[in-house]
Amino acid sequence: MSSTEGGGTTRTGAASADQPGNGPAERLGFTQGMVVQELGWDNDTDDDLRVSIEDTIDADMVDGDHGNVVDAVILWWRQEDGDLVDGLVDALTDLVGGGVIWLLTPKVGRPNAVDAADIAEAAPIAGLSQTTTAAVSKDWTATRLVAPKTPA
Repeated sequence: MSSTEGGGTTRTGAASADQPGNGPAERLGFTQGMVVQELGWDNDTDDDLRVSIEDTIDADMVDGDHGNVVDAVILWWRQEDGDLVDGLVDALTDLVGGGVIWLLTPKVGRPNAVDAADIAEAAPIAGLSQTTTAAVSKDWTATRLVAPKTPA
């Protein structure tokens, strides 16, 4: 499954209210029927964003024990969670080819914020490319990570 997003631009503002698909989940590229795996959930995650994603895909997100391929992964990550490279590699386990990892980190200035340089360093080590960063809630920023396309 592949998706294209407006040339990789960063979207931080809300789209026009009179157009469909303006919620945070739609802005992240989620659509009905996708299987989305959620990793790193804790009591500090953004419930409104989680509900938006589940409403958009019209299903519950699956956890790490899903055991089947998923279209996308939501990875909640905080500075205290350990080695980001390990977390990203683990997030790739069930991801279908062409799938996307949305790395959700606390915004700069929030407790346990992850430095952008740490993400930029960890992504290629895990075999991923960083494409887009977007503010998705009051406390969380999302970074879109994809596996580089390989020649057929």
